Amino acid sequence: MPKRLGTGLAVLAIVLAVAPPAPAQVSPSAAGLQVALRSWGTYHGPVDGIAGPQTKRAVRAFQARRGLVVDGIAGPRTRRALGRLGRPSFGQRVMRRGRVGWDVSVLQFLLARRGASPGLVDGHFGPATARAVRSYQRRAGLAVDGIVGPATRQALASGRGGGPARARAPARSVRGLLDYWAGRYGMSARFIRALAWVESGWQPHVVSSAGARGVMQVTPATWRFVQTVLLGHPVPRTTSGNIQVGVVFIRHMYRRFNGNVRLALAAYNQGERSVRQNGVYREARRFAANVLALRGRV
Repeated sequence: MPKRLGTGLAVLAIVLAVAPPAPAQVSPSAAGLQVALRSWGTYHGPVDGIAGPQTKRAVRAFQARRGLVVDGIAGPRTRRALGRLGRPSFGQRVMRRGRVGWDVSVLQFLLARRGASPGLVDGHFGPATARAVRSYQRRAGLAVDGIVGPATRQALASGRGGGPARARAPARSVRGLLDYWAGRYGMSARFIRALAWVESGWQPHVVSSAGARGVMQVTPATWRFVQTVLLGHPVPRTTSGNIQVGVVFIRHMYRRFNGNVRLALAAYNQGERSVRQNGVYREARRFAANVLALRGRV
């Protein structure tokens, strides 16, 4: 669905091996790096904590721009050059409202994974992050002060806060909904899960700068189109409804492009009219490659 062109996890090599590939490793510190790189305009993917090829390319592009050694490694000099969002590391200071930095980005990423969404993961400790911290502290049985000191920090890092099971429950629930709606509309569940992961990391409360929302990153215009044209009835504004709309829309694109899955994915990202008039942009090609590479990994 047309909303942005620079999305995607990492431009992965498509390996058709008999054994399934190992799942991508998620690192909260990598999320901090992605936020910092995004502020400089070299990273355009989601903040997913996966330091894959796209993130490394963004590091190299930033290093080249700043006259640093171009090695793709975010070492101390590169982090200093990133400015306020490049430092300090998570755990080096107490975090409270008004703070800006790498550690705040990591905090926001962890809060979202523990089911206490701070809204945007942008490295700025604002009101939404403060509310998320208090919500998390309440569930974790901590002092509810909205300040992230050692106790709150350690609880977040260890998975406390309603317990690891509660923190992972939304992901399991989302996975079940993805599989359900994929089956309901005759789509591959592996394909739909990969698409949703590239779009949002399966996070129901993600909102892009263009207003795309939810697990499937659905824009208001796409939601209206699916309701009025493809389904003919309203769809509830829930996580399940968001996934239903996304699945119906990608199925529509698949049919519009006569079963060409790469063009269907490009149209989902870039817009059907743009694909037909201008061809597939490089960013949309990357988006499609990312989704196809992740099938079976998530």
